[in-house]
Amino acid sequence: MTTSIDAHVRLDTHPTHPSAVTAVLTGSQARIALMALEAADWAVLADNVLVLARIDHEEPYWAEDAANHLSADGITVEITPRLREAMDEEWTWADYPMPWCTRSEIREVSNQAQKIHDDIRYGHLLIHAHAHDGHTTVAVGTYLGRNGKSVYLHGEDHLRQVADTFDSPAQALLAFEKIHGTDMRPGPAPLTDAERAGVEARATLDLGAAKPGPHRPEPETVPVYLADAGDHDALLDSFLDRHGEFEKWRTWSDETTHVIHESQTLRIERVHETPAHETAWTVAAYETPVSDRMWVLTATGATPAPVIAELLNHLADDDGWDTTTGVPVDEKRVTAATQPLSDAGWKHTVDGRWIRWTSPDGNVGVQFDAFTAQHPNQNLATWTVWAGPGPDRPIWAITASPHTPSSLLADLSETLAHETGTRQAQPARREHRTSLATSPPATPMFTADPAVSRSR
Repeated sequence: MTTSIDAHVRLDTHPTHPSAVTAVLTGSQARIALMALEAADWAVLADNVLVLARIDHEEPYWAEDAANHLSADGITVEITPRLREAMDEEWTWADYPMPWCTRSEIREVSNQAQKIHDDIRYGHLLIHAHAHDGHTTVAVGTYLGRNGKSVYLHGEDHLRQVADTFDSPAQALLAFEKIHGTDMRPGPAPLTDAERAGVEARATLDLGAAKPGPHRPEPETVPVYLADAGDHDALLDSFLDRHGEFEKWRTWSDETTHVIHESQTLRIERVHETPAHETAWTVAAYETPVSDRMWVLTATGATPAPVIAELLNHLADDDGWDTTTGVPVDEKRVTAATQPLSDAGWKHTVDGRWIRWTSPDGNVGVQFDAFTAQHPNQNLATWTVWAGPGPDRPIWAITASPHTPSSLLADLSETLAHETGTRQAQPARREHRTSLATSPPATPMFTADPAVSRSR
């Protein structure tokens, strides 16, 4: 028997983008419906409003699929007559290049193309270069992550496919350059009309149904690790205004901003539209412009604004990037990185391979993985900073590879131990006092990217 949930979802067509679909949520348990739709790649525009915008114009189909799942979970779903009409409409692509495909097979091809598009949009697939082969757009890129592969992409929008795979970015780029030569251009191709329409549909929406909340009280001063995430994009813009030695790179994509130091040995990647728990920042340093990474650091979208600001300020000091590579991390470097935490009286525990420092209030911790630290030639996540119940369930997290400079980590430790920030006061907020030091050991959710060649 399905349990009834006090949540109502009203699905309708988007007022300005015909194929897109909107969802307005009400009810005391609306958060359950919101999380379900967000997991199905609906974009959250407000506390009770989401939108589904795809490059294959199949939003009504996937909206109906979402409605069926929500109803099965005991959530009330209302579908407007005009959206129901769109769901029932039978249509096909004109001059589809694979005429042997059935309608369901066409939809599957489109959904695979949508996944590629989303991987690029969320920063999981980094596009190194693109070209036009005389018929369509082609590109080469690398999936970021521990088991990342490099891919050759063919086509645009709902027809984009993985045409070939490679073991490394260098192999992929060499093969791509051999075929496309003079037509090869760095970074992703300019947005297509369908991609641009999706960005616009997700950007703003005035339904008249998303009612403004009550007046919010003045922000309260809290330890920096409890501060609000704030506006990360504004932080980056301010950083660029103050530091002319850093320049934007590949700025024609609205999804990701790449910032390169004039030496071309430090790179910052900011992915703009990511869920709070996913990687929104990646910082990587290189010994030379064409070498592999010396170290890499990541931060999730919910990382407090003052913490991101301190990280950016440290990067502006180019004396702080250098580090010794090729040797295991020793006790001296660990001590230097965490001395501010020890001085501030943070609890120090050792649990197998994990060494942890936990704040007195138990709301934030720093973890050192002694096992991954013994693999100096791999950019594994050796340091994890988290806020929340534990490193396996963080509210926000930062990870860093073995050779991340001790000076940077020490600055981060100093900030966590002594700085404050602001947080919007929440009425009747329940206080969380889970002790992080007693959490069971777990591999961090957020791992640093593997070494990636910068050849291009």
